[in-house]
Amino acid sequence: MEYILIIISAIFVNNVVLSQFLGICPFFGVSKKISTALGMSLALVLVMGLATLVTYLIQNYVLKNTWFGAQMDITFMQTIVFILVIAALVQMVEIILKKINPTLYQALGIFLPLITTNCAVLGAALIVVQKEFSFGGGAPHMMNLGESVVYSMALAVGFGVAIILFAGMREQMELNNVPKALKGTPIALITAGLLALAFMGFQGIV
Repeated sequence: MEYILIIISAIFVNNVVLSQFLGICPFFGVSKKISTALGMSLALVLVMGLATLVTYLIQNYVLKNTWFGAQMDITFMQTIVFILVIAALVQMVEIILKKINPTLYQALGIFLPLITTNCAVLGAALIVVQKEFSFGGGAPHMMNLGESVVYSMALAVGFGVAIILFAGMREQMELNNVPKALKGTPIALITAGLLALAFMGFQGIV
């Protein structure tokens, strides 16, 4: 039940792009077609889950570990370490997929490199190690490794749900007679705002 609440919260209540405003650049840049939005979503689920797994372990067993018999808290290096780890991880995933599963590599295409600069990945990694969560009315607690990975992958799914819905709306708007002054970015911003308002209706579910 705990994991179900985590998934619902991450996808609908705390949607990474519509509620926490992370990953805005790819949200607008890769949402002109449903096909590209879907490719970005699949790549993000894969990378965000792996990134959270690795950064969680680094946070708890390297940055907050005992070194040379003394407690050395170097969590002040957290952000720069996480950025480097995520960038290296994306490159490793790209190389491994190219060797092991060329079909999936071709399907993901340019989206894997784009994830390196997607702040949603870094944001998810920082959220699960910095914040306390309470699901189902229980006392706040730090997520364990399993909950952290599930939460981050659910955030990626929530990003996918939002960007695919947004892409569908943008494709439909291309067929409509939009006033010239609102064509392009202005109408996209208005639509994103309305979509964010719609997702606010899920507040209070969890």
